[in-house]
Amino acid sequence: MDVLQKLVNRGNTVLVIEHNLDVIKQADYMIDLGPEGGAGGGKILFEGTPEDLCAVKESHTAKFLALELA
Repeated sequence: MDVLQKLVNRGNTVLVIEHNLDVIKQADYMIDLGPEGGAGGGKILFEGTPEDLCAVKESHTAKFLALELA
């Protein structure tokens, strides 16, 4: 995470595709896709901050992220 933060601090945009909640909760902005994988997914469920994602009932990520941010 330190390396990614150094890139951001230097004015770079960093795009990360990640399932690790420790990484997700540090994002400035995120896009959550779902609600499932494969044929049942691929829809944009949410765009915004990790904190705001927690209110999206359709998101599996939101359920687990809310526990991490509590």
